[in-house]
Amino acid sequence: MNSEYDILLVEDSEEDRELATHVLRKEKLANQIFTARDGEEALDFVFCTGPFSERRCDQLPKLILLDLKLPKVDGIEVLRKIKSDPRTKVIPVVIMTSSREERDLVNGYHLGANSYIQKPVDFQQFREVVKQVGLYWLVTNQAPVSEEHAAASGA
Repeated sequence: MNSEYDILLVEDSEEDRELATHVLRKEKLANQIFTARDGEEALDFVFCTGPFSERRCDQLPKLILLDLKLPKVDGIEVLRKIKSDPRTKVIPVVIMTSSREERDLVNGYHLGANSYIQKPVDFQQFREVVKQVGLYWLVTNQAPVSEEHAAASGA
């Protein structure tokens, strides 16, 4: 298994997972996409635990697309754990959810989400949103430099 992933897509809806993956690959925005079907699998992947204990933990995804309504561990808890760990807190996390609840929006940003997007119901709009999110976070946005890289380059 390739240990370097551009995107971790955390989504329990098979249809949304397949569509988002298709768009990201079609637009050539991601070489490697790992999909997690629930919050527990996402956390195991990010922190190299459980079935992912053999994965190299220095190869973090460049972007996490996170649904909130997930089985096992909900998206808010996944976000809380990722953003509270110094090893993973700089990974951009974009919440992509169908939730219209204001408390989810407030909690998401309070816990460190980098963006909060309500998933469009319309197929074409959903495709366009995924494309724009990928373009911004993987092409346009300047990612932070890791502490190890900064130390090695004398920054």
